Amino acid sequence: MPAFPRRKKNGTAPRAPRFARLKRFGRRAEDRQGKRGRGIYLLPNAFTTGALFCGFYAIVMAMNQRFEHACWAVFIAMILDGLDGRVARLTNTQSEFGAQYDSLSDMVSFGAAPALVIYEWSLRGLGKLGWIAAFVYCAGAALRLARFNTNIEVVDKRFFQGLPSPAAAALVVGFIMFMTDPDINISARQVDWVSWCIAVFAGLTMVSNVPFYSFKDVNFRKSVPFIVVFLIALGFALVAIDPPKVLWPIFVVYGLSGYVVFVLQRARGKRVSIIPTDEPIEDSERR
Repeated sequence: MPAFPRRKKNGTAPRAPRFARLKRFGRRAEDRQGKRGRGIYLLPNAFTTGALFCGFYAIVMAMNQRFEHACWAVFIAMILDGLDGRVARLTNTQSEFGAQYDSLSDMVSFGAAPALVIYEWSLRGLGKLGWIAAFVYCAGAALRLARFNTNIEVVDKRFFQGLPSPAAAALVVGFIMFMTDPDINISARQVDWVSWCIAVFAGLTMVSNVPFYSFKDVNFRKSVPFIVVFLIALGFALVAIDPPKVLWPIFVVYGLSGYVVFVLQRARGKRVSIIPTDEPIEDSERR
């Protein structure tokens, strides 16, 4: 004979099991965790705001003809931009807001700021050709960031599709730092066409399909030989000796490395664009 739940004499429903409230509390906690990515978190966005400030500061310094300060501000923005995503992943504070905010900050720091800095430094004297070159760079940075946000789930994370905007910015402002070094001290008017070529090269390379190594597959938790640690320390020492003369050649080598990979892959009959991957990209990669 089927058993029916007992009802109290006053007609109320039977009392819920002892642990039902705890289960409901656990479900609410899981729901909150599932919606965690929709929030706005202070720590990673503080780094992004710092990078945005550096980009704005670079623009102000360029307008005041203080180009050394402007160039260093862009380099500091590069450091902060590299830290915000890692901080978000370490603290588990990734969010869609952070991803979009990071792209807007990159557009100011690595798009508008370097274009204005190099225009004020040497491209102004070229007239229309000067601001056209600066616009090509600025537009290339905007298109590069937009394509990165839309293609992040279909490209191989080992490579960037086109020159990354921070590297392009370093290529532009690093050239200014190199030329304004006291040991070199070359006038901007003497290298205005070189500046024009660098700005156009950086802008077009950002929107190309040339693959550039991203270093995202490097496992920093893996043990390495002692010589690797020594080489890293040696690299820091070389940069500290004379940063303008060391940093810009490094970014020149990186800016040309993608074309070397492009030519080698074409010679071997392989794909010359980014290799699609079936591996899903985590939301943390959007930072």
